[in-house]
Amino acid sequence: MGEPTGRSAARRRGRPTTETPGDGPAAQDAEPDPESVARGIVLRRLAAAAQSRGQLAVALARRDVPEDVATRVLDRFTEVGLIDDQEYARMFVRSRHAERGLSRRALGVELRRKGIDDDTAAVALEDVDDADEEQTARAIVRRRLRSTAGLETPVRVRRVCGALGRKGYPGGLVARLVREELAAEGVDDADGLPEAGVDND
Repeated sequence: MGEPTGRSAARRRGRPTTETPGDGPAAQDAEPDPESVARGIVLRRLAAAAQSRGQLAVALARRDVPEDVATRVLDRFTEVGLIDDQEYARMFVRSRHAERGLSRRALGVELRRKGIDDDTAAVALEDVDDADEEQTARAIVRRRLRSTAGLETPVRVRRVCGALGRKGYPGGLVARLVREELAAEGVDDADGLPEAGVDND
């Protein structure tokens, strides 16, 4: 058989091999660069869904990325526009209000939970005004009243008020809308409602 060539021959002759970076045991055992790890985490999370800087910072901390490294990486992503808390907050407000019918108060609470500061949240919440909020609340009242048709009025009132209360709407607004929609059905008795215009929260 012929003379062994390449890396196998070098190993047999006791000479060092010429392994390329990345395929030798030393390269495989090397600690990953913390900044590269942080960038990878951020990119994967942003590819899955839009996230706030606060959410990404929490994710990096959970992966034991050093705080100074996390700050540097997040600053860079913010500079190039891949992290934009203002746009994220506005998108969040529009989608949650349209899809889940949340009030501005409930939206504000959720934004804080996602790491959005109060000033940024306040700007985003301007996209939902009083008229928008009332229109959405009225639509919810109508749907809930339709779904409870046939039940006793106090039961219907409790269920409707509970649904809107969980979405963060003030009691005074809810009371007025429920009274108006029940009156449109010809129901004058709305037991269980506070006086219209009084916020019972």
